[in-house]
Amino acid sequence: MASTDLFEELRPPAFAIAYRMLGSVSEAEDVVQEGLLRFHRTLEEGERVESPRAYVSTVVTRLAIDQLRSARVRRETYTGEWLPEPLAAAGEGDPAWEVELADSLSFAFLVVLESLSPEQRAAFLLREVFDYPYDRIAEIIGKSEDNVRQLTARARRHAEERRPRYEPSAELRDELARRFIAAARSGEVDELESLLAEDVVLHGDGGGRVPAIPRPLQGHTRVAKALAGWARIGARGGFDFRPVEVNGQPGALMLDSEGRIIAVLALEIVDGRIQSISSVVNPDKLRHLGPLADVRAFLRRSTGRD
Repeated sequence: MASTDLFEELRPPAFAIAYRMLGSVSEAEDVVQEGLLRFHRTLEEGERVESPRAYVSTVVTRLAIDQLRSARVRRETYTGEWLPEPLAAAGEGDPAWEVELADSLSFAFLVVLESLSPEQRAAFLLREVFDYPYDRIAEIIGKSEDNVRQLTARARRHAEERRPRYEPSAELRDELARRFIAAARSGEVDELESLLAEDVVLHGDGGGRVPAIPRPLQGHTRVAKALAGWARIGARGGFDFRPVEVNGQPGALMLDSEGRIIAVLALEIVDGRIQSISSVVNPDKLRHLGPLADVRAFLRRSTGRD
């Protein structure tokens, strides 16, 4: 019988695959739990498993493909813009957060993956992110090796066309994020505008649960004014930003006066400017991060409608 330590050792690499496949923390955790349960049952039935990690990664990938098919149908009817569930802060020793894998965690990258078929997504991630050999991927997703090579090549071409570029200097990124958070706190439009790329895009995901921008805003002037407006409203209700790493990129938690989460902001920084800002307000996507604010009550206090 496998030890508890083995199950805990298998969980992080399985989650690393499942989260990138699904873009959802809750769905990834469910898939990983089911994969570990199947591994446990297999051992209980007396079957020999040569490589527990290979067994669990296979089961988790196949479950994620099935889950993604149904998730894609749900996302077609999703209210407003869909963004991934954010991961905030790094867990030491967690392969989902290793530096060389950070780019494959970003919101921009996960949104690009949304346009791939489930099999393309699996083949691309297993090959390009996790460096699995083609014959192993073929076994996992139930395709021929030639088919897997074709799936991966198509996905690679598609992803490379849209794959975001990142500022190579971590120090510069962090300094830019620090200045952005300070300007967002104070609502200084000119300072915000100076930090944004001219074609910056502001994305918002409320999922129909709480107010959010109905469609992306583009342009540094429009985005700066929108952020400044949020700052004015937030200041009346009592709010603050806590810098955190979000999906391997600079970001922040927006908190109410009691330290409860209102939103998560993720920044994409390119060529010394902020290229995109993703704001997740949907409480269903934030529960795993800590206590949540009542956003509607916060807005009522901030606008004097209590």
